Parts: sequence; C-alpha cells; structure tokens
Amino acid sequence: MEYHSSHIQYEWYKTTEGRQYYSAIVRQGKRKIYGLLERPVFSLQVAMETASYKLFITGKAGVGKSSTVAKLTGQSVPTTHNETPGIVTSVAYWPAKLKESGKIVLFKLQFWDAGENAIKKFDHILPACQDGASAVLFLFSFTDRPSFEDLRNQMTKLSETGASFTKIVIGTKYDQYSHSEITSAELQDFQDQWQVPILKVKNINKPQENDLLYSVDNFAEINDVAPLLNGLVESLWTKGKVPSGTWRESGGGPTGRPPGPSRTPAPSVDDLDDATYV
Repeated sequence: MEYHSSHIQYEWYKTTEGRQYYSAIVRQGKRKIYGLLERPVFSLQVAMETASYKLFITGKAGVGKSSTVAKLTGQSVPTTHNETPGIVTSVAYWPAKLKESGKIVLFKLQFWDAGENAIKKFDHILPACQDGASAVLFLFSFTDRPSFEDLRNQMTKLSETGASFTKIVIGTKYDQYSHSEITSAELQDFQDQWQVPILKVKNINKPQENDLLYSVDNFAEINDVAPLLNGLVESLWTKGKVPSGTWRESGGGPTGRPPGPSRTPAPSVDDLDDATYV
C-alpha cells in the first residue's frame, strides 16, 4: 500500500526487476549480514546512487531497541532482554525505486544503538551517537505505556538543542498489540501534532516451521521486512521536503511559538497499518 505523498514505489520489491536487485542482499532465503565497510555486489551493470544515513536509536530500557535493529538488519531477534553495554553499530542495505524519476537508490542504513545506563554513565556516548546522525529513531513499546508518554519529553529535549535531525517514531512489540493500552486515536493525535511518521514492528523471529519456506522462497524475508524498511527509507528520503518533529496545535503553533511551516499532511495511522510495519 502506498499513501498519497510517497516518493518510492512500495510494491517494487515484488516485481521481476526489483527481485534482480534484492537477490544481491539475500542468501538462501536470509538477508546477508554486512560489516561497516562491506556492501552488496550487484550483477546488474547499472548506475545506482547510494544514499547513506546514520541513524541513532533511542528509547527507554526494555522497549526493544536491540531487537528492532536485529529485525531491520536481518539478524536473529533476541528472545531475552540484555542491556546494551556501550555502543553497537549495525548496517543494512535496501534498494528502492523512486516514483517520479524511476531512479533506483541503494540505501545504506547505519544504526547506532547505545544502552540507557551506558549513556548515563559515560558522557561521551550520547555525543558520539548524535554526531553526524541523519535521523533519530524514537522507540516506544506497545506494551509499555510510559514509554509512549515519554516520547514528547524526549523529542522536546532534542528540539531544544537546535539539532536538525529527521525524527521518526517506531512502535515496537506490535505482535502484542492486543495487550496495548495505547489507542489508534492517541497514535493519530501524536502523529498530527508532531508531524512524524509512526512505524510499527513485530519484534519476533518467524516460527521455526518457516525455515522450510525460506529455503524454498529466496525472497521470503524480503517480503517480511519490505513494508517496514520501505516506510523507513521513505521517511529518510523526504528529509528537507517535509519538515518533521515540531510540535504544533491545530490552527497554529503552541503557545509562545510561531505556527509551524506548511507541511504535507502525514499519512494516517490507519494508512500506515498496512504500509509500514512487519
């Protein structure tokens, strides 16, 4: 599903052309794991632009930062919570085709994840994660309401620094949404006020019985993560075109602040349900 303001072709990964590109990042049905200095090798002799982004992951301890990074990068999702001891960096590559120009862009996503206790203990960790970052991914858990309520505080603090990061919100543990106390109306209200996309992720590995599916269908994992990664690269590509992360009230800016600039409305949460979660 593509919402009206999208810049990429969300269904391209299903096409014959698209699969020629995605075949470079999979092996035996699973995505390849890349080091910081590695990149995919494409058999197609075509010019392809590379768009690189450093992404800082932030959120309360236990919301699923490490498992979300694992899902995004093709690693096995951990089943138990362990505090990240310092800074962990991971890389994912994702090709996408632009709507208007038909250009194919290879997105290099470098994720920086740091443990909450490590950030508090060592003064250098937070500046290192934020230095040169293209975007900040604010995570909350659908099973932890306080983590959602703390988003405004986190985003306000970042806005007050004057930093020009793109801001993206990801709701984790969406597989447990039936136990969530966060309503769709609250998500829509937050998205409208802050003009940020809210992506959703199920922090689970596929069942073991699907290993056979992966061995038969080389693109099973691509099909699994494509909605989430397409939503993420869409948000990154529109940086500068659609300002994000500035709180506003209907009819103008909040008291004491000027109204925000004119923006293309963010897609509704209902639209994003099909477009940007796995």
